[in-house]
Amino acid sequence: MLREAIATADTVQEAYEKACRELGVETYLAEQEILEMPVKKTLGLFGGSPAKVRAYIEVDPAQKAARYLEDVIREMGVEQVSVEVRPEEGGSMLYIQGDNAGFVIGHRGETLDALQYLAGLIANHGEDAYYRITLDIGNYREKRRETLTVLGTKIAHKALKSGRNHTLEPMNPYERRIIHAAVQNVEGVKSWSEGYDLKRHIVVGPEGGERVQRNKRQNPYRKPSYRRQNGPAGAKPGRRSTAS
Repeated sequence: MLREAIATADTVQEAYEKACRELGVETYLAEQEILEMPVKKTLGLFGGSPAKVRAYIEVDPAQKAARYLEDVIREMGVEQVSVEVRPEEGGSMLYIQGDNAGFVIGHRGETLDALQYLAGLIANHGEDAYYRITLDIGNYREKRRETLTVLGTKIAHKALKSGRNHTLEPMNPYERRIIHAAVQNVEGVKSWSEGYDLKRHIVVGPEGGERVQRNKRQNPYRKPSYRRQNGPAGAKPGRRSTAS
């Protein structure tokens, strides 16, 4: 992404420095293009025009997010940390490396997901198009994907066998997509999401809906007791009740 600022001043240098201040960078970090040279006033009174300079810098959203992550993780207590940028279609994978940095994952990836969300905000700040940022450390994402795929397949077969819906614990959108994909590979079952925000979760059940479950205590061979319609309990057949 290209960021630029145009400024005017009495001299080229002053205009360049002013444009850099508008960009929020030091002068040695930005390139410059002189749009108009200054013209002195005639006799010091008439005409004349200021210098006009364009300062610009190339900004990589992934590198911007990587620098942000390194600063945040150092503040979390990991002094030796680096973030490797691995370009992907539509964005980049930021791979965190550092001694004892495993705690950055958090409980079931919650801390890693939070950092990914913040890094995405940094990468897309001031951008017109969305740039996707994904975080990983120690191949956690791949290991988690394999675990969730096994879980989704297991729950799908369980729902198919029992004929009942099965509710999973709340998950983030990335993990829910993995479960949905796994369930689609099992014929006869379906999955959908319910709930809102942090309570959003997946339900897996038979495609035709839940099957009616027979009461295990009920004897299927026992004939129902006779009871005359509209008559009191215990009334004998063929005899009209005299109850008022």
